[in-house]
Amino acid sequence: MSAQPPDGRQLLVVIDPAARAVDGESVRIAKDVLCAGASSVKIALPDSAEEVARVLAHRGRRRPVVLGDDRTLLRAVRALHHERALGEAPLALVPIGPRSSLARALGVPGQVLPAARAVLDGMDRELDLLVDDSGGIVLGTLQIPSNGAGSSSHWWSPNRDGERSDSLKGWWRVTGGRTARSLVRTLTMPAPSNAHGPGHGHAPRQRLRIEADGVVLVDLDHPVHEVSFRTVNPGLIEVRVSLPDSPEPLCVEAATVTVSGRDFRYRADSALAGPVRTRTWTVQPGAWRLTVPRA
Repeated sequence: MSAQPPDGRQLLVVIDPAARAVDGESVRIAKDVLCAGASSVKIALPDSAEEVARVLAHRGRRRPVVLGDDRTLLRAVRALHHERALGEAPLALVPIGPRSSLARALGVPGQVLPAARAVLDGMDRELDLLVDDSGGIVLGTLQIPSNGAGSSSHWWSPNRDGERSDSLKGWWRVTGGRTARSLVRTLTMPAPSNAHGPGHGHAPRQRLRIEADGVVLVDLDHPVHEVSFRTVNPGLIEVRVSLPDSPEPLCVEAATVTVSGRDFRYRADSALAGPVRTRTWTVQPGAWRLTVPRA
């Protein structure tokens, strides 16, 4: 993280319409704090994703601050990424609305007052971005569940310092910069089992080909229970593959992951996408910055 620049208090405050409708009082509090602490504040009240993109494109030298929930944050990141301007200025969020778990996992306070104060006095946290070959982005976790539509678990979330939580205990981990290629050499894949083998009972499964940095982790002849991955520092994707006949998931790190199969769906930051036959995700190290409280 790096300290907020001293001239970074010219703000463009973009207020999501859902935030205004759901909790107008929190919006008012956030506006009061930001207007009192910033040297200059411009308020924008867009009514659509297209208007958000236009407002952000004309932000000038102002630092963008969005008031809303996770969907608001994703909308702003997508707009700046599409404009190829995501790395130009840190983005700040004051979470207002029912869905803010992603923002909290990334280090943004869950309460309005601490979040608004962090906009003024916080630090910039440099974050990686997961980009797919269709132009989609992922800020948090991506999951390919066994039934291709839902999610059976949330495998881990970062704490405020970006570290893994205790829920990773007992999982295979990759340390010391080892990549998928070096790890795969040490793994012996279990033999395929029948559709109702041990591990997950009668849970539905699918067959996917999963490649990490060009190395095939699982091929179509082996059933997969669930696939999950997300970015981890520095510049790597942590891939977790749950196999129905193995008590422990396969966990590797790679810069690029390709998944192919028969019409699979996936959840990117809780939003359902697909069906697709193949998709490749690549990590872009340090692609964006988010303002969080000082340590």
